[in-house]
Amino acid sequence: MTTMNISLPDTLKSFVDAQVTERGYGTSSEYVRELIRTDQERRQLRELLLQGAASAPGARADADYFDALRERATAKPARPGARS
Repeated sequence: MTTMNISLPDTLKSFVDAQVTERGYGTSSEYVRELIRTDQERRQLRELLLQGAASAPGARADADYFDALRERATAKPARPGARS
């Protein structure tokens, strides 16, 4: 693991220390890593949403679509080796 040093004003350092204590992180590094992971996930989700918005419309999601979806979701998976 690589080390990175950052400088924070006293107010931000106090905030980080409080978050570590209140939220049960072992160290301030754990807290900062979690913030970075959350930001990565947010950015990935944003990119997926933008791709979806830019894509062509799909098929209509009507009552038949949802009926078929419910049927697939509640169907029992086939047992291995079972004959259809």
